[in-house]
Amino acid sequence: MELARSPLATPFPKMPEIGGVTLRIARARYKEWDRADLTFAEFAEGTAVAGVFTQSACPSNEVEMGREQVKHGKARALIVNAGNANAFTGYRGREAVEQIAEQVAAHRDCAPAEVFVSSTGVIGVPLPKDKARDGVDAALNAEPCSWEDAANTIATTDTFAKGATASAMVGGTRVEISAIIKGSGMIAPDMATMLGYIFTDAAIDPAFLQEILSEANRRTFSCITVDSDTSTSDTVLAFATGAAGNVPIRSYDDDGADAFAAALHDVCLQLAQSVVRDGEGASKFIEISVSGADSDESARKIGLSVANSPLLKTAIAGQDANWGRVVMAVGKAGEPADRDRLSIGFGGIWAAKNGQPVPDYDEEPVARHLQGQDITIEIDIGIGGGSATVWTCDLTHGYIDINADYRS
Repeated sequence: MELARSPLATPFPKMPEIGGVTLRIARARYKEWDRADLTFAEFAEGTAVAGVFTQSACPSNEVEMGREQVKHGKARALIVNAGNANAFTGYRGREAVEQIAEQVAAHRDCAPAEVFVSSTGVIGVPLPKDKARDGVDAALNAEPCSWEDAANTIATTDTFAKGATASAMVGGTRVEISAIIKGSGMIAPDMATMLGYIFTDAAIDPAFLQEILSEANRRTFSCITVDSDTSTSDTVLAFATGAAGNVPIRSYDDDGADAFAAALHDVCLQLAQSVVRDGEGASKFIEISVSGADSDESARKIGLSVANSPLLKTAIAGQDANWGRVVMAVGKAGEPADRDRLSIGFGGIWAAKNGQPVPDYDEEPVARHLQGQDITIEIDIGIGGGSATVWTCDLTHGYIDINADYRS
């Protein structure tokens, strides 16, 4: 099915090359499509790696293996397959991943554990070993490609290529970060429901890279949702080649560590929001800000309860400022709340304050706000100092159209 470009799409950014990283793409033909569906990235020796993965109890073989691999903190290559998730495929799926890792490792003269593999697409179909072997062979011998080519290659139902970039000064040395991501449906937190890859030329200890990636994930990827469904394959990996030549960052006590952590968070936020903007069938990007909660985590859970409500999402699609649906979603979140202290607003205009409709509330400016593409919802729980922001999109018939025909 040909998918129209999302009305919320953003242009692919101009992204710097990262020393120690080479990208290539190829066709393995995991689906009946005439496009590249295999991305290969090779890394210089000494590259550090960190990662966060789905918390699904039914993860793919790639995720299970990746969770163990990142503990060693070293990477020499990355292979990403699109069109086949290779999840719920038993020993045959694991053998396919092991074959890919061994094939790449022989080419890179490294241990298979230093080769990271990701797959995305249809669940329940083992990755064909013959196509995997031929696809990897083609990728190993392909010409280097651009960031945008690599981003398009890892996509499934995405309607636009997604990338992000940032830089930071570390001890007088400028370091760069470039990243790509895919994701459009089956998007909910519990890590992140997408495949995202972050590349930097910074020299950084893998343990500290893991620390700051996990923190960035908590405030970005774990604060987005399209449809409340957590994938089997969710993976975000960060690779640091050290090519910039900075004094290695090992903790927040080191010069430039704060700046680098902020840049990494910025990249993660850009990526996370781009996934929401490409939510399947989406026509509106929604930011939900929750304040006055019992704790920050409580605020996040309340925000996600609102963001995952089909009733709220369809109301926004219909440009209906139905704040009663926000009340409903706050109440069902299972978090501390007080009906008589709850306040709700749209676009900076309060519709209800302290458990009651605002006297002389004028819905006209709110209606105008809901006609736009970028929507904000403000919620004050009124009982504490916890706050959080989450991001989602509206729910339209387009979501049904895409997912009713997904396997075809």
